Amino acid sequence: LRAILRASHYGQIKILIPMLSTLSELRQAKHLLERAKRSLREEGVPFDEGIAVGGMIEIPAAALKADAFARELDFLSIGTNDLIQYTLAIDRTDDTVAHLYQPLHPAVLQLIEMTIRAGEKTGKPVSVCGEMAGDPRLTRLLLGFGLRQFSMHPAHVLSIKRQVLQSDVPRLATAARKILASSEIERIEPLLHKLNH
Repeated sequence: LRAILRASHYGQIKILIPMLSTLSELRQAKHLLERAKRSLREEGVPFDEGIAVGGMIEIPAAALKADAFARELDFLSIGTNDLIQYTLAIDRTDDTVAHLYQPLHPAVLQLIEMTIRAGEKTGKPVSVCGEMAGDPRLTRLLLGFGLRQFSMHPAHVLSIKRQVLQSDVPRLATAARKILASSEIERIEPLLHKLNH
């Protein structure tokens, strides 16, 4: 933490706390950060006093309490790869069950939308990272949920940008609500196809 803070003097840096599940974990991490800041102040080492601190929403417990986390953080980032894996109890590296890894599972979509809504309610920015952020098939759905920040591998930027530029956001919100109301993946697929065409 001291090294990150010291580096913040030389450029814009944000701290992202991974694998949050409880507020007590978050508060413990923030306490350690404050201790690191205090020690640097005592040594006269410059750092960004207003460094932004965010939290990764990558397990269902964090998504379900996203509003509480958003109130105590500067921003949220949804880690979709782990969120899908932990929501569906699927190890995506295990070939025998990898076919069950479903980004469009209704529970996964609800957790993502819930987190984006928590950010909107508290005025905190929310980004999505992981494979879903770089999948152009899902861009309009995420925009319909209210997402405005995508984090992805540079190779995907152009295709995602194209989707964003060709989107009618108010129309997407209505279509996204229909998808969110569906409880079966088999019904979501055709709705998503319609959303993208």
